[in-house]
Amino acid sequence: MATMAVVGNEMERMQARAPRQRRTASVAERNSDLYQAQRRLRRGPTPEMFFAKHIDNSRLVKADDPVRRREMRIFTTAMTLFFALTMIYVWQHLSSIEVGYKVEAQKQQVELLREKNRQLELQDAQLSDPNRLDRLAKQLGLDTPAPGQVILPVNAGKNDAVLAQAQAPVIRAN
Repeated sequence: MATMAVVGNEMERMQARAPRQRRTASVAERNSDLYQAQRRLRRGPTPEMFFAKHIDNSRLVKADDPVRRREMRIFTTAMTLFFALTMIYVWQHLSSIEVGYKVEAQKQQVELLREKNRQLELQDAQLSDPNRLDRLAKQLGLDTPAPGQVILPVNAGKNDAVLAQAQAPVIRAN
């Protein structure tokens, strides 16, 4: 206590001796001036000593606070729900992007198949051209059939199915 009184008296004397500083002086400058004044008033070259007091709190038990526990449960539940909803949103968004890519790939595949179909139809039209078939037949030595060479099935309509028969076909004259 005595040292506190002595230090308190010295501080009062320093403040009384120190001229009033402008209010515009910064806090750092004022603190620096006060520190320099304290160093001049010290007795001798002895340094200041500080002692650390170690406090052992290992035997203390934290009191249970039910209000705080309830607040933490509500907060944890809210954050879990928020996180789950955010993850569902992100999952849906990424799924929609993936589906968009699949749709585009299917559109490209449909276009490729349409182009291939068009090429095949064109090739079919070229191969089944009657003029081409006549030329090929003449190159192979085939000629137009004479009357009586064409054999028609007995009960064949335009769209009727024709079954194989073991009997000899009937020849008709046109």
